[in-house]
Amino acid sequence: MDALPEDLARQVFTHASWTERRSDSYSRLAFLGDSVLSLAVTSHLYPRLEAERYGAGRLTKIRAQTVSGTSCRAVAERLGVPERLRANAPDGVGQSASALVETERVLASVTEAVIGACYLHNGYETTAAAVVEAFQHEIEEALRNPVDFKSTLQERLAQRGAVVAYDVTAEHGPPHDRTFEVLASVEEQEVGRGSGRSKKAAEQEAARGALENLMDEEDDEEEES
Repeated sequence: MDALPEDLARQVFTHASWTERRSDSYSRLAFLGDSVLSLAVTSHLYPRLEAERYGAGRLTKIRAQTVSGTSCRAVAERLGVPERLRANAPDGVGQSASALVETERVLASVTEAVIGACYLHNGYETTAAAVVEAFQHEIEEALRNPVDFKSTLQERLAQRGAVVAYDVTAEHGPPHDRTFEVLASVEEQEVGRGSGRSKKAAEQEAARGALENLMDEEDDEEEES
């Protein structure tokens, strides 16, 4: 983070509510960094795990857990992201800044923005190596203790008395190389989408997306309260 050019570093640690132009915030960098993070973790895992034990579905779950909002928040805290965010907050936002830097979605997005900025400045190879090093604990944890996103989502929804349904919305490719797209919905309202090489893998991705959307809603509620 310290090696980033000043303009990129400033953008990485600027929340959209702190600037009149959204393009000056970390949003676009987070979008880029999300893809770089996913590719870096996938490229690290793929040649290291035996194909017999780690099929596409299992790899999808491990990657999803490694790059989840919870994992990104843990990395952010180890890298000192909350402190950098507080230091970069403009005068006058005070308590609002303190609330923002505690939310999982913000910390996860800034972590992705850091990765996106490093990619622009240093290129993929250097950034991917740094990502694997930073996420090493999360990678090992996902391998040792895999999380079932579908079960976690249903547990969260059960607290609201809600149930999630999964529907296959599209199938692509020949029978031996098919990709499924799945929609997760609650009371006929979309809560997440996912794709995968099997229906189960696509459902896990949809559940992960739904969990992140659910956390976004909770973060927004906290900011408004």
